Amino acid sequence: MTLFKKSALALSLSVGLALSCVVQAESIAIIHATVYTATEQGVLTDATVVIEDGTIVAINPASPTADTVIDAKGAILTPGFIASMNDLGLVEIGAVASSRDAYEKEADVIFDPSLAYNPKASTVPFTRKGGITRNVVSSGGGEGIFAGQTFTVDLSGDWDSILAANTGLVVALGAIEEGSRAAGMQQLIHKLEDAKKAQAKKSKAKKTADDDSDVPSREDDIINAVLAGEKPLIIAVDRASDILHLIKLKQDLSIDLVLVNAADAVLVADKLAQANIPVVIDSMRNLPESFDSLHNSLENAGKLAKAGVKVAIALPGDSHGIYALRFSAGNAVANGMNYEDALASVTANVADIFHLDSGRIAVGKPADLVLWSGDPFEFSSKVQKMWIAGEEQSTDSRQDKLRDRYLQKTAMPEAYSR
Repeated sequence: MTLFKKSALALSLSVGLALSCVVQAESIAIIHATVYTATEQGVLTDATVVIEDGTIVAINPASPTADTVIDAKGAILTPGFIASMNDLGLVEIGAVASSRDAYEKEADVIFDPSLAYNPKASTVPFTRKGGITRNVVSSGGGEGIFAGQTFTVDLSGDWDSILAANTGLVVALGAIEEGSRAAGMQQLIHKLEDAKKAQAKKSKAKKTADDDSDVPSREDDIINAVLAGEKPLIIAVDRASDILHLIKLKQDLSIDLVLVNAADAVLVADKLAQANIPVVIDSMRNLPESFDSLHNSLENAGKLAKAGVKVAIALPGDSHGIYALRFSAGNAVANGMNYEDALASVTANVADIFHLDSGRIAVGKPADLVLWSGDPFEFSSKVQKMWIAGEEQSTDSRQDKLRDRYLQKTAMPEAYSR
């Protein structure tokens, strides 16, 4: 056998071995876990969850087999928590203008902030410490009512961690410092109604073969997707009178509407439930911040959920404190929210509202899982293990590394380290 043939054979064998390793990805069985499924199955005790190729392939199989077996010893296993409506990865240091990409004064319908996302931002691993595996990112908007579009990421920190861009259109309405709030509401209504009329006109008109006038603009594509219910219209608003206008808008146009903040939502909770409009709420808002938010209360998340509104708990606009999402959910429970509703508000409900294939422990779902040392809503509990799409993740953050660095004993003065 010639040297060339030997080399070719060796290459063929190494490639085949590599392909075999790819095809036969490591499987994991988590046994003896207390599984909070965030599904109708509720809580499963002494349960087994099997992961293969990044997906949950079995729950409580008769005879689980896996390459790696992890004994949870009764610890709580939950779906990875999902944060939303924040600027994680768009801001490194808020006080340094050149590290802020969340605000664009000329933001409009087509503004895509995902082009500025940095998966290596120091805030990403810090956020993972709170058991958060996915996030819906939004920009801070601009001078107009349109703040651009949302995008979805996993928190692996990998370069390809953007899962989907241009997923929802964000609008900000309500009180303004100069002028009337009516102008913003009118602009939104007219934008959608005019687009609806244009669609109807085009469907009736007969176009010649060489007529390219029906080629939609980028803005038209987005507005048409909103009208078709393919893309949610996500509106930050507080006052009840504004919310009522938006309920009517949804009923007239059959759009997929999501409300954010919504301090006055409790005043019209029954109408929101009837219209099937979800609310993304900061459950820690407990003081009036303006005349639009006189009804802020720690009890609002629980009241909305009990009224039948689908609630997602979030920390809107934040980027550095998102890891505390679980504490917000815990405080909602302390102020009257049902525990199962609180768990859904950071898992399944967020997935439903933003159309994500995650947020539940069920066969076929991505293996975004967190194993906790105790109740995840308790301050003293910590993440023991975390998986994103079946890959175990580190919970070491920049803060941990700094702690370890400055705890080292050296011959240098206390204020220094190597």
